[in-house]
Amino acid sequence: METRGPTILWHIEVSHFSEKARWALEHKSVPHERRTPLPSLHIPLAAWLTRGRALTLPILELEGVRIADSSAIIAALERRFPEPPLYPADDALRRRALGLADWFDRELGPHSRRLVFHELGRDPERLAQMAASAAPSLVARLGRATVPYIRAFTALRYGAGSRRGAEQARAKILAAFARLEAELGDAQYLVGGRFTVADLTAASLFYPLVRPPQAPAVADAMPEPFERFRATLEGRRGYAWVRDMFARHRCAPAPVAPDAHQPAELGAIARA
Repeated sequence: METRGPTILWHIEVSHFSEKARWALEHKSVPHERRTPLPSLHIPLAAWLTRGRALTLPILELEGVRIADSSAIIAALERRFPEPPLYPADDALRRRALGLADWFDRELGPHSRRLVFHELGRDPERLAQMAASAAPSLVARLGRATVPYIRAFTALRYGAGSRRGAEQARAKILAAFARLEAELGDAQYLVGGRFTVADLTAASLFYPLVRPPQAPAVADAMPEPFERFRATLEGRRGYAWVRDMFARHRCAPAPVAPDAHQPAELGAIARA
């Protein structure tokens, strides 16, 4: 079957929710383009792309339809490209897989992001290195104001400026590892003995903590308090499981067009 129009993923390179969408596209070998807006400008861009329905990325353009939210993107891909499946065929197993994916979306995703940006915000040198690697255009525009700008934005948007919020994030991450390990038991996969949306979601949202080589790095090295916390996780079965999921199922990327960091659509927003 031929698609109508290009398939375009609007994403943020270091976002674990964007990683969910990238992984699903690659799992299904869907050729696509990737476009990366300047950080913080992704909010007006998302609003413009979706006519106000969404304020964040990822957003997938598929056959002329713009789909916001990583879980909705996976659902659309599952309908359009059913093989290889990410949803179990059995109704009960499918409900279980989707329920687990939703739980990790809510109970892990926001908290791993908050902790990453909290610790980076306390280490201006590391934050500057991350910005230079992940958002060179932003650094070129803002210069020395880049680090204060990112700290203010992530504090407002993600609650990353709060020490109490960071402690809560650590507790949520530990609870998520406990849930993952309890759900796995002695099994290799979370549902039905095979790789599903539940495994893809959990592994994606743990990636900033586990840092498997198949995923984009948030920074060459993270601040020392973050690394101390990460070191306490390395002996856990769930930590090894995340690395195994990436090694087994994230190795054959789909054809991807060069990533555009300053898309023309941003000019359209400015002129609107």
